Amino acid sequence: MKILLLFGSPNLNGSSRILADNFIQGAKEAGHSVSMLDIAHANIHPCTGCLHCGYEGPCIQKEKQIRKQILDTDMIVFVSPLYYYEFSAQLKILIDRFCSFNTSIHQKHLKSALLSVAWNADNWTFDALESHYKTLVRYLNLDDQGMILGYGCGTPSMTSHSIYPKQAYQLGRNL
Repeated sequence: MKILLLFGSPNLNGSSRILADNFIQGAKEAGHSVSMLDIAHANIHPCTGCLHCGYEGPCIQKEKQIRKQILDTDMIVFVSPLYYYEFSAQLKILIDRFCSFNTSIHQKHLKSALLSVAWNADNWTFDALESHYKTLVRYLNLDDQGMILGYGCGTPSMTSHSIYPKQAYQLGRNL
């Protein structure tokens, strides 16, 4: 299976990266092909709502490479730190741009997963992000393979010493 991680953390060596690296290791050991796009540092412009795409055509922004990479994969993994109880702004910009190829994503019935970390450890910390992710899964006809939600992962050290890297590894390994 071809797996594409959409890495939405501006911190390239932070807690989100720890989960991503562990997931990648497990998925590769299971025989999958894995690649990762650094969405946070890509030159992606937000959707303008112009509807030039007609919801399934070329976007006026003319960024075709990411669309092609998403449609050429079997699974997308959303990787993001929790910023104000949502995806990072950088990853959200890309998700908003999905409107120009919603139907193509829907028809592919891609597998998906979510890897996220937060400093906060309250039981409600991920409620909004979980809801948003589940809505994407439903709307885009994705086949959810799981979520690793790292509560209390405010620093790489905190994350490394938590249960979440092993869970991310197991998620990738068990695909």
